Amino acid sequence: MKRYPIAKPYLTDKDRSSVMAVLNSPYLSLGPRYKEFEKLFAKKIGAKYACAVSSGTAGLHLAMIAAGIGPGDEVITTPFSFIASANCILYVGATPVFVDIDPVTYNMEPAEIEKRLTKKTKAILVVHIFGQAAGMTPILKIAKKHKLKIIEDACESVGAKYNGQNTGTFGESAVFAFYPNKQMTTGEGGMVVTDSRKIYELCASLRNQGRAENMQWLDHQYLGYNYRMDEMSAALGIAQLQKLDFMIKKRQELAGWYSKHLGAFPGLVGAPITARGNSHTWFVYVVKIKNKKTDRNLVIKDLQKSGVSTKPYLPSIHMFSFYKDKFSFKKGDFLVAEAASQSTLALPFYIGLQEKDIKYICNKLIKVLKHHDEKSK
Repeated sequence: MKRYPIAKPYLTDKDRSSVMAVLNSPYLSLGPRYKEFEKLFAKKIGAKYACAVSSGTAGLHLAMIAAGIGPGDEVITTPFSFIASANCILYVGATPVFVDIDPVTYNMEPAEIEKRLTKKTKAILVVHIFGQAAGMTPILKIAKKHKLKIIEDACESVGAKYNGQNTGTFGESAVFAFYPNKQMTTGEGGMVVTDSRKIYELCASLRNQGRAENMQWLDHQYLGYNYRMDEMSAALGIAQLQKLDFMIKKRQELAGWYSKHLGAFPGLVGAPITARGNSHTWFVYVVKIKNKKTDRNLVIKDLQKSGVSTKPYLPSIHMFSFYKDKFSFKKGDFLVAEAASQSTLALPFYIGLQEKDIKYICNKLIKVLKHHDEKSK
């Protein structure tokens, strides 16, 4: 029986040879590759500067520091995200303030933002979820009205566009991530992008223990961190970036096949929807189980028996034990996010799947959902 994992990276001989070239060089860290990667990535995104870091989480932490966020400040963000987008706010002693999400795109609902503003609100951390941009026009309008900073968590949405403009170019800074399941990978790694030279220089220093480039080992300006990207990761990033457009096109093709084969069953499963004006780059393909009585965990187990790996995507951050204990969050605080967390499922999604594979996966999913639908009656 063929087995389908949730995700796997798309690697070629050129990717491997790029990494081997570094291993055969004298520079495994702080060499020429990470700077080259920075320049190429900044150009691709349309930003003036890019700062390579060890992970998207590290990048978000640095973006918070660069924005001057600190104790006593509040940052508006979404509870429906990977936990790093909220944790990075806690790293600097500030408080994440959640707003509920749009039930169609799962991105932050702009209409909810002003309801949560206080005198302590300093920024909006926008998360572009699953490869699709958030509604930036109303968000930017709110930020301008209330003099709030915009920081973009674009870790899942490299290459995505909102009304023709790239994610990562709306705020004072933005962060991308390159974990193996992303649209492009460096193994581990991330990138902070900005049009501000001051922010770039600060992030570049903070990632390297607070030391400026011209200081060598003689002094350290700031309390810094070891958030550097190594040369092997950067070399892989350069090779991946060269075929990013191709990889995104293939992912869009995969999503089209899924939507085609699931579209005939709207009563059982909700396929993802791309908002008008958006260009979706598909980090994951997440569907919604329509029957609220269906036990999603049993669906996952049944699909696993057919070789199809699936996974809940995503748990709501405010329902994690740590956040409930610290902030007294409870069930019902963010109804749309909670409903999405209880009903969504990520299907296998990676370059290499053929339409026949996706048809098989969809057939198995529909068969399992029909079975559980009948049981629930």
